[in-house]
Order: sequence, then C-alpha cells, then structure tokens
Amino acid sequence: MFTGDGQVIVGEKLLQMSEQELSVLLDARELVFARSTPLQKLQIVKALQKKGEIVTVTGDGVNDAPALKNADMGVAMGLSGTEVAKEAADMVLMDDNFATIVHAIEEGRTIFSNIKKFIAYILTSNVPEILPFIAFVVIDAPLALTVVLILTIDLGTDLLPALGLGREPPEQDVMQQPPRRRDERLLTWTLLGMSYGIIGMIQAAAGFFAFFVVLYQGGWTWGMELPTSDLLYRTAVTAFFAAVVICQVADVLICRTRRQSILSAGIFRNKLIWVGIAVELGIVVAISQIEFLQPFFGTAPIGWLEVSLALPFAAAILLGDELRRWLIRRDNRFVQRWLTW
Repeated sequence: MFTGDGQVIVGEKLLQMSEQELSVLLDARELVFARSTPLQKLQIVKALQKKGEIVTVTGDGVNDAPALKNADMGVAMGLSGTEVAKEAADMVLMDDNFATIVHAIEEGRTIFSNIKKFIAYILTSNVPEILPFIAFVVIDAPLALTVVLILTIDLGTDLLPALGLGREPPEQDVMQQPPRRRDERLLTWTLLGMSYGIIGMIQAAAGFFAFFVVLYQGGWTWGMELPTSDLLYRTAVTAFFAAVVICQVADVLICRTRRQSILSAGIFRNKLIWVGIAVELGIVVAISQIEFLQPFFGTAPIGWLEVSLALPFAAAILLGDELRRWLIRRDNRFVQRWLTW
C-alpha cells in the first residue's frame, strides 16, 4: 500500500495519543488508520479540519455516519451502503465506484468555472452602458447610447452567448490544478477588475471612438446642437452600439477559457456560443438596416466603415487576453496575482 515509509495506526494506539501528537502524525505523507471506532473516525476528521484541511470521508456502514456527517464532504456507497450512511452523506455513489468521485470533482470544477465565465462576460457590457450617461452629465457630451439600445444589449445580444458559456466543456488541465481556496468566491476583486477596469473600458473606448469619428466625419464639432432625431446622431449612436456588440463577440471568446489557449480549446467546439454570436450580429444588422425597426430603436443605416472602427479594439481584447493566459500557464507571478479571475 505504501510507496515510502508509511505508517499504520490502529485504534488502540490512537487512544493513547494526545491531540498534539495526532496533529503532528497527520503531517505524514502516507498514513493508514485501522480498526478505528466511530468516535475515533470523527476525531481524525476534526483534527484534519483543525489543521485547515478540506476533509472527504467515504463509508458504507452505520459506524461511518458521524464522520460522514461532520466531514466537509461525506460520500456514501449507494449499492452496499446502509440507509444511515446515505442520510449522513452529502453525496451517494450509485455504482460504488471510487472513480466516479473523480468525474464528480471534474464536473464540479467545470460548473464553478463556467459560472465565473458567465459573470465575467455579463459584467463587462455594464461599463460601455453607463459611461455615455456619465459623459453626458459630466462633460456635456452627446448621449452616445440610448436606454432602448442598452436593453437590447442586456436582453438581446448578450443572452445567448452568456448561456453558451454555461455549457462550456472543461478545460484540458482542469484536473491538474490544485483545489481552490476555501475562501474563494465566485465574484472576486480580480474578476471585477478585469471586467470593469480592463475589458469593459476597452469596449467603452471602442464605442466612443466609433461615435465621435462618425460625428466629426459628418461635420459636427464640440458644442454644436445635435437633435436626437438628426440622421447623423442616430448613425453615431448605431456605430456605438455596433462597436459594443463587436467587442462583446471578442469578450465571449476570451471568456471561454481561463487558462487554456482559445486555439487549443477548439474554436468551434461550443456550438451554442457561435449561435449566440450569429444572433447578436443579426440583431445589429436588423435594427440598423431594416427601416421599420429604426424609429423604435433610434438607429440609422451603417456601413463597413463604421463597423470596422471597432475591430482594432476587438483584436486588442482577443490578443491581449491570449497573452494573459500564456503568462498564466508560465506561472507569471504578477499575472497570477492581479490578472487571474
């Protein structure tokens, strides 16, 4: 059973140990407790937890119930386990196969990671949605995005891509990563910093760049009156909206993986993501090109020139995050501490 100098501790010997002696013993790399009573199993679990360990207990009998109940994760056998053990456990192995635990851990890690990806993607569009109103109030800039178009982003273009992230397959190295910290949360400061402080700001910059380029090309100068019904204003607003959506396409692609390269993850592996991208681009085309929709959304026709204004920003999002993940895989300390979500 041992690959090195392992130890076997029987229940009689455990009775003679003090709490401190047991704590020191638990630092051994290979250790087996044999012929332990239910109370001793519970004692071992609590001693490990006191050392800050996450404890999983597997069992099938009535005498395992106290340890199963008090462990961070209790796993009972579904075929051979007693009803008492099943009731005390957090998870029941229906096939009594320990390999199933590995699959469950992989599934759990994937679900946790996909929820974070969903949150990271949803949060970024908040920045280009709110900054036009701040600029309108603070520097008296023309309002670059209307309320209707904000709702179109939140309830239309963002919906399917975000759902697609929830179905993202596990990354290749998901089981090579150490367990996450006990205090790790879904919403972290680094995630907020990446979404609001970096990706969201790039999206806002793309929108404002497209907005003001269209205005200045149309002969507008700062301080000139610009009615909301003016064709130039509606064209600029549409360009801002299109820029945000194009950058959101880049954003959903980088949110697919947290460590792995997009190329190695399989670009077309998640079909729902691409259905979502097609839908959000279709919405941009529809509300900008279909005449009877334009009055409701306050938009105007735009061409390839207006669309292309956002492409450098989308490329910066894709390439910049690919570089970030490359540095993460090479254990760059700065990136791992400040730019890993």
